[in-house]
Amino acid sequence: MGHMNILAIETSCDETALSVIHTETFDTENPNFSVLSDLVISQIEIHAKYGGVFPAMAKREHAKNLTPLLVQALQESKLYQESTNVINDADQLKEILEREPELSSELIKLVSKIKKPAIDMIMVTHGPGLAPALWVGVNFARALSILWDIPIVPVNHMEGHITSILLKENYINEKNALLNIHSFTFPYLSLLISGGHTQLVLVKNWGDYQIIGESIDDAVGEAFDKVARMLGFSYPGGPKISQVAIHGKKNDLVQLPRPMIYTKDYRFSFSGLKTAARYLIKELEEKNLLNAHMISDIAYEFEHAVTDVLIKKTILAMQEYSAQGLIIAGGVSANNFIIEAFTKELDEYGSKLYLPEKKLCGDNSLMIATAGFIQYWKNKKTINQSELSAIGNLRL
Repeated sequence: MGHMNILAIETSCDETALSVIHTETFDTENPNFSVLSDLVISQIEIHAKYGGVFPAMAKREHAKNLTPLLVQALQESKLYQESTNVINDADQLKEILEREPELSSELIKLVSKIKKPAIDMIMVTHGPGLAPALWVGVNFARALSILWDIPIVPVNHMEGHITSILLKENYINEKNALLNIHSFTFPYLSLLISGGHTQLVLVKNWGDYQIIGESIDDAVGEAFDKVARMLGFSYPGGPKISQVAIHGKKNDLVQLPRPMIYTKDYRFSFSGLKTAARYLIKELEEKNLLNAHMISDIAYEFEHAVTDVLIKKTILAMQEYSAQGLIIAGGVSANNFIIEAFTKELDEYGSKLYLPEKKLCGDNSLMIATAGFIQYWKNKKTINQSELSAIGNLRL
């Protein structure tokens, strides 16, 4: 199949996202990739009062958001056309979406009044992530697959982050929105840092990955958020730590460990760092020393501690595996201090750094479209909706 329109769906955590991409030359060595629509609804404000993502709430919001987003995506892609339809699969649809009755009724209502759009394939995140959230997107994809007789490509969320670095700036409506996927000389190393993951992944080729190290407890983003809460910042606290750290400085009263920095493996641990920060904050509070300047110094020290560990382990892994470059992706890749420190280190090391566009650092469906696109381009494999399931702890 050459000409193709693809719908991508992402609901692994607290962003509901849909994208539509178009390709005209899928079967060639250099397939093109045009973005017709790219939509994201964030739930940050909803979860802020809980101090983190509340899975049941995320599930509910995904169910509420998906149908309106589908309408908008089809309209932006010029694939929306009104028509009166009889739905023969309503009972099967209701069965698939029995845990999301509102989504079921809204989807049936929509499909009964529009013509089947020219969507040739659905790509959907099926893990890893929060299982209740993942299932909403997975079941939405299954329902659309039945209603419109469209095959599915299941996509690993972490592969999405890795391939997000391929998307060029200002990609909407560009004829070729991806970097040349043949211009990369493998292997590469990928550091995936987010609220849920800290992983070092050897990228042997697109679609061929090996996890060589990861956190044995808290992820980087999780540690940022927890320490931010200790310092009195609301969720999400990671960016707020970075903001105040800019005004901080080295302080003899503020010293934190660099956990596992000298171990001869590529595992990480940030739970001990978080605990050390808690004891430090408590000690300074008891001495009446915890003022705004001290908070900035703690943020400064914490950010440096995390970055020192990430850089040490990553550069060692690059040397051992003869990596031709480094990919940093995931929500924490938006952290300016971490990226500037890595940029300086890689300049000295003589290697290239690949980063996603800032607006693609967080969860989004365009990265799912990109990973699924490359996967299908290489393997030409789809699955039936009955084979699809959500896997919260899915591995690369």
